[in-house]
Amino acid sequence: MHIGLFFGSFNPVHVGHTVLANYMLSFTDMEQVWLVLSPQNPLKQKQQLLNQHNRLLLVNLAIDEHPNMRSSNIEFSLPQPSYTIHTLTHLKEKYPQHQFSLIMGQDNLQTFSKWKNYEEILKHCHVYVYPRPNGTPTEFDNHPKVHITDAPMMDISSTFIRKAIKEKKDIRFFLPHKVWEEIEASGFYAS
Repeated sequence: MHIGLFFGSFNPVHVGHTVLANYMLSFTDMEQVWLVLSPQNPLKQKQQLLNQHNRLLLVNLAIDEHPNMRSSNIEFSLPQPSYTIHTLTHLKEKYPQHQFSLIMGQDNLQTFSKWKNYEEILKHCHVYVYPRPNGTPTEFDNHPKVHITDAPMMDISSTFIRKAIKEKKDIRFFLPHKVWEEIEASGFYAS
């Protein structure tokens, strides 16, 4: 089975994430997309990160009605900070029958050469790239394993969502409905 791995802190998961996952399922040969929750991105500071189990709950609420989307907490049990190469190695050992590809934004491709063992990742994995605002060409754009997609530009960020919640803005349409309900009920990101 061809599985797309969509890594993120999903702090919180929003419609931009689900639209992109759905695009990959509909417009590539991926049969499933796994949203891989990162406890901590080594290239980002551990900023106002909601507890990983609460973020996982929100991801599960976001995708619960889509049969070809899954959440993965595989990185919860791996050493911190989590590096994609380690997660990939672990997944390949656990699921040797699957073919894994990475899903990433153009902004991540711009810093891809800073990733731990990025050459190894490209040796064993295809990378599907979605456009980002202010995205610029990279050294990887013409790599045979890199696929630049025509996914819709989703200029929504979790930072914007968190700020809006803190400012008590109505952002219900930026979030999957069940995610919005849970955030409202639990008071996540309100303070």
